[in-house]
Amino acid sequence: MAKSVSFLYKLARMANDVETVSSGDPKRMARRAKNKYVGRKLVRKTWKFPF
Repeated sequence: MAKSVSFLYKLARMANDVETVSSGDPKRMARRAKNKYVGRKLVRKTWKFPF
């Protein structure tokens, strides 16, 4: 069950990327790219944080 849920979340994120690019709005594309970059950096720093 967990694998199928994970797959569906990945599919939804990919669909959002496709929708953003197909919109043709450069501001929206830039915002999407920036948020993905910032989100990934935050997650990496959070996982490295010693508890």
